[in-house]
This record gives sequence, C-alpha cells and structure tokens, in this order.
Amino acid sequence: MKNTNKIFALLAFLMLALSCENDGGDSKIETQYGAIINIQKKTDTDAFINILAIENSENINLGVTIDNTLGDISSIDIIGFYTKSDGTILKGKFSTAIKELPYSLNINQQDIVNTFNGLDTTSDIQIGDKLTITAELTLKDGRTLKLLNDDGSNNFSSKINNTNSYKNSQVYNVSCASSLGGTYEFSTTNIGEAGGYFTSDTFTGTVTFEDQGGGIYTISDASFGGYDELYGDIAKNVELQDICNQISFKGTNQYGDSFAMTNLIVNGDKISFHWETSYGEFGDTTLKRTDSSSWPPLKL
Repeated sequence: MKNTNKIFALLAFLMLALSCENDGGDSKIETQYGAIINIQKKTDTDAFINILAIENSENINLGVTIDNTLGDISSIDIIGFYTKSDGTILKGKFSTAIKELPYSLNINQQDIVNTFNGLDTTSDIQIGDKLTITAELTLKDGRTLKLLNDDGSNNFSSKINNTNSYKNSQVYNVSCASSLGGTYEFSTTNIGEAGGYFTSDTFTGTVTFEDQGGGIYTISDASFGGYDELYGDIAKNVELQDICNQISFKGTNQYGDSFAMTNLIVNGDKISFHWETSYGEFGDTTLKRTDSSSWPPLKL
C-alpha cells in the first residue's frame, strides 16, 4: 500500500470522532485523529453464510484477518452486526481486548447464535439476513473509535468506504451458492435522463460480472451502454447481489447514485429488465449469455 494512500485515509478520519459543546450560543468542535485497520476475508474460508449447509447441520467457516494499517492502537474489539431480512439489527462482540495484531478469527453458525441476543438457535439464521464484521478501537491515548455506529451505519467517510486498499468491515450474506460471473452481450434501448433527453436507438456491447464471493458481483458498466450514450462514460462501482436467485443492484456509482431493477424477464439464455438510477437515468437492457447455457430462475 502506498504511504500517500495511508496519509490521505488518516486525514479523512479526522472527522471520525466529533464532540460538540453548546455553551448557550458558542459551539466548540473538537477534531480527533483516528486509526485505520484492515479487515479481510480469509481466502480459504466461506465467502457467504450457506443456508443449505446450516439446514443440513453442516458447519460453516467464516474467517477474517485484522491488521493495523495506521495509527497508535492499544486494543480492538471484534464487533458483529447481524441484520435480519426485516431490517432488525442485532449487535454483539466476537472477541474483546485484542492487543496483538494481525489477528485471525474463525466463526461458525453456533458462534453467530451465541454472539447475538435475538438469535436462539441456528434455525433463526434465514435467507436475506447478513452478518457484518467490524471493530471498535481503543487508542493508546485512551480514546475509543467505532468504525460503525450502533445502528450499523458507517462512521467514516465515503472515500474510506470506497477504497480497495483496506476494508473496515466485511459482509457475509445468508445465501445459496451463486454462479453469475462472466461476460455477457448487452442490448440497451429506451435510454433517457431526468433532463428530458430520450432515445429509442439500440446500443450493444459486452458487460462483465466479476465474482466477489457470497453472491456479490462487480459490474463493469451498470448502465449497459446507457451512460456512454448520455455522457460518453460508464457506470462504475455498482454491484449485483444474488441471494438464492433473488437479484438486485447494490451500492452506488461514482456519482453517489443508486440503481434499481424492475420488469425482469428470464427466457433461456437471455434476461431483460428495466433499470433506473436515483438521479433519473433509465434504460431497457437485454443480456445474452455467450456460453449457450440458460440463466437460472432469477427473480426480483
């Protein structure tokens, strides 16, 4: 990792912990330097929580490594957030007062149940749930830093969240095995944007879904040629999520806009759908497999 990246990230952490004091008219904001850790999934462990393994009483093995990237850290607690499909968020601790880094942690389904009040048995682990592993840091000057707030939201800047150099958390979806990675031919028409521009012309090309594990795929261009027509650009950073054949867009593009998919039709080696962004762009896309096989029974 380049030292300049570390320095930039630490500067971004300046606003991680703020305290405001109202004295009847004057406000005092105290900025505090923080620290950065790197949480990565072990490559030889599960990339997602396999619901079929749990239902068959087979052990799962989630593994992460945690290392100090920058800052004077005294100790860390390994924190978990378990998010139910109905939006309920449970918080627990897997390990506490870790002083030696790097640190390695392995978790099975019973560890998950034991960590979170609200999960009584492994049968409470359901499709659509997700586990997020992160940390809370105690610095050598006594201050504590939460990488995620108690509601599971990020307690750091979007620039830190989007970096590929290190990760402040790792997510494990409760899902099934997924195999949507590959390169596909796209055909996109009825492209438009909020300012009123619209074209019914058809634009073609290829798009790649790169497997990130656990049913998550990066999309080489989430506009499937639409941004090229509108702006001479591509839609980057958006992901496709597959949870037991239920698919959706995940994350935001380089402009901070989210994507939504509707009108999904699966027909052999082709799928078609309508996509829209939170900014107001839209288009109708058909994806064709290049390996002569059929798409799985995908749904929204």
